[in-house]
Amino acid sequence: MTQHASPPRDSADTLAPARRTPAWHGLWARADVRTLSLLGVLAALVVIGGVTKPDEFLDTRNLQLVLTQASVIGVVTVGMTFVITSGGIDLSVGAIVALASVWATTVATQEYGFGGILFTAVLVGLGCGLVNGLLIAYGGMVPFIATLAMLASARGLALQITDGRTQIVTVDGVLSLGERDSYVLGVPPLVLVFALVTLLGWLVLNRTTFGRRAVAVGGNAEAARLAGIDVRRQRLYLYLLSGLCCGIAAFLLIVLSGSGQNTNGNLYELDAIAAAIIGGTLLSGGRGTITGSVLGVLIFTTITNIFALNNLQSDVQQIAKGAIIVAAVLVQRRTASTT
Repeated sequence: MTQHASPPRDSADTLAPARRTPAWHGLWARADVRTLSLLGVLAALVVIGGVTKPDEFLDTRNLQLVLTQASVIGVVTVGMTFVITSGGIDLSVGAIVALASVWATTVATQEYGFGGILFTAVLVGLGCGLVNGLLIAYGGMVPFIATLAMLASARGLALQITDGRTQIVTVDGVLSLGERDSYVLGVPPLVLVFALVTLLGWLVLNRTTFGRRAVAVGGNAEAARLAGIDVRRQRLYLYLLSGLCCGIAAFLLIVLSGSGQNTNGNLYELDAIAAAIIGGTLLSGGRGTITGSVLGVLIFTTITNIFALNNLQSDVQQIAKGAIIVAAVLVQRRTASTT
């Protein structure tokens, strides 16, 4: 039987595997494209604002206002990004912000000054996050149902505490943070807090074991469990983190408005989820991006500001937001299908 000698292997074929592009390179490239796209949208909005209302939109005080307003919902969105990345959802963030803000501005709490208000807001946020985490992680409740129940309960308790009245803050240390004299190099303190929370969130999600576990649980909870991750405890920690962010946001809102109201944080849950989605965080879990979420917050806040300066109706604004969300989800599905 005649044996045919195999053709000599070309040196290029031999070296081909060494030059093969790693799998993570494609993911990184897609992440860069998403980030650049969001930056492009934000830049386009700035141009639109500058063209339609150049004197008002580009005014330093207006830009400071945009960043300040973005800070409150931005802190909430950082926590929401972690929850969604793990495959969960938190519909109660707006109600938790409301409850924390009114509990922290009662007459009894304000007697303890700046520290008392800050401590109470953070403690209430953590307490609500703990309840959500226990119900979902150890109670076996679906996140949608558990956080929906928290939404109703927290709103009701906030209304009961205030009896429908606005609680005015009288602590000078808190009110002074909202004044221009407290700005650092022209940057409001609230924006600095938002920047710090964003930086810490990015480091935790991308550079720590905790962040990798959150991604693993969102990608495949059963595989994460088999790999040795305590899935229930991880989910508990994630909802605690979301509650902590809500408590911080509640304090920022108190500084911004100088009061506590049961209507605070209205629709924050929708804004936070929308910002995370358009930023590139998958609703099904397994992928999250703090940078994208923050850009999503800035995009929505800028849209709101442009509409307000041009005296456009809020219903048109909501339609525009809805269109952006739909477009972002369609892009996500197209990206997932080509992966």
